[in-house]
Amino acid sequence: MEATLGLNILVVDDEPDICESLAGILEDEGYVVSSAGSAEAADAFLRQASVDLVLLDIWLPGEDGVSLLRRWAAAGLQQPVVMMSGHGTVETAVQATKLGAYDFIEKPLSLDKTLLTVGHALEASRLQRENRALRSQAGLVMAPSGQSPAICQFREQLLRVAAVDSWVLLLGEAGTGKEVAARYLHSHSQRAAGPFIDLRAAAIARPNVAIELFGNEREGRITRGRLEVAHSGTLFIDEIADMDLETQARLFSALQERRIIRVGGVTPVAVDVRVIAGSTHDLVQEVQAGRFRQDLYYRLSALPLRVPPLSARSADIPVLIEEFMAFYGQRDGLAPRHFTAETLDVLRHYPWPGNIRELQNLVERLLILAEGPEVSAAEVEGALGLDNRLALAGGPEGEDFGGTLKRARERFERAFLEYHLARNDWNIARTAEVVGLERTHLYRKLKNLGIALKGERRAGEEDEEER
Repeated sequence: MEATLGLNILVVDDEPDICESLAGILEDEGYVVSSAGSAEAADAFLRQASVDLVLLDIWLPGEDGVSLLRRWAAAGLQQPVVMMSGHGTVETAVQATKLGAYDFIEKPLSLDKTLLTVGHALEASRLQRENRALRSQAGLVMAPSGQSPAICQFREQLLRVAAVDSWVLLLGEAGTGKEVAARYLHSHSQRAAGPFIDLRAAAIARPNVAIELFGNEREGRITRGRLEVAHSGTLFIDEIADMDLETQARLFSALQERRIIRVGGVTPVAVDVRVIAGSTHDLVQEVQAGRFRQDLYYRLSALPLRVPPLSARSADIPVLIEEFMAFYGQRDGLAPRHFTAETLDVLRHYPWPGNIRELQNLVERLLILAEGPEVSAAEVEGALGLDNRLALAGGPEGEDFGGTLKRARERFERAFLEYHLARNDWNIARTAEVVGLERTHLYRKLKNLGIALKGERRAGEEDEEER
């Protein structure tokens, strides 16, 4: 079972002797125990602190425990609740279970029964959290993959940084895998048993970022923000420079003081979170331009790490392709395809302006629009738009020099012959005369380059329409 050290339990009971007795029993096992004597006091406690489990008595002054449980269930309380009563009935136990209570224990409380129930409830809650995390992360790459010198050095840096609990700043081009790096860092840190929560600041309207971060209190209903949900774990904030200055200031203050105030609330809530921030921007320039707070930048930049672009680790492309094919096979049932050595060579020489994200999108497209079990170099060039670049180039400066000399020659020959075929209305005899080839040689060349003749193209289009 999960270690008990540091887990927080709230006992809600109006009998001080019961609260004191439970506190003594549970604290001896390493739990942190707090108590509340009424539903109102329990609400107030949960507004300002996070707990891992609630022991709730049914008979309370004012609002009873079952009504309180019903209200918590409607508000989306995630923590397990164990009901207690000295006057319970089977009907009451069934009702509490239907409302979401984990279990029901009778007073006078048995020491062994109480500890066993608490342990099982916490274990079940942990497994539910892990299952939710696994479902949300199904197929996700959890570590920077590959054996290139650039990625090996970067993984070593992440492991060194994981050993300390400081804030971290991940810098790099869009699509380089900053979230994967953050997950890897978290999984090797002292907070690995805690949650990993992410916030994509660029994807949230600026007025809503504060609510997403700090939560909200409105009309008695509490919505917990990412900072509170990430308590005891890690919060990854991608594109942190997209936050407005007011939210930046509030974030810096909250993390310095280790407490937050929800939007619309007045009660401070304790939080213990490690922040990993990601950015594609030059934050020094953002600070100089007045768009990013200097104090927040200095705190983040204590441990800055630069994520290498895919162009600096092209040797890792085959490994990444295999991972993406496994992901789409598992998620969508797409069959894997074989990337030839020639195809991989084209991919290694491509500049990858969109980095790993662009490669992943390419693999998905090639699997969905599969033209056979093998991915050819020509198919990849078509998908990347490389086959049109040479034909559209206006001179040496506009030409594409990626790939091998053989591939460059094939691209030129394909573009050259298609150009002259079009100018001569796809007449083979005239085209052969213009380009200086014998007709049989031209036919063979067109076949090798995969260029269909006009009649073959028309027939192919008609067959496609019939399908």
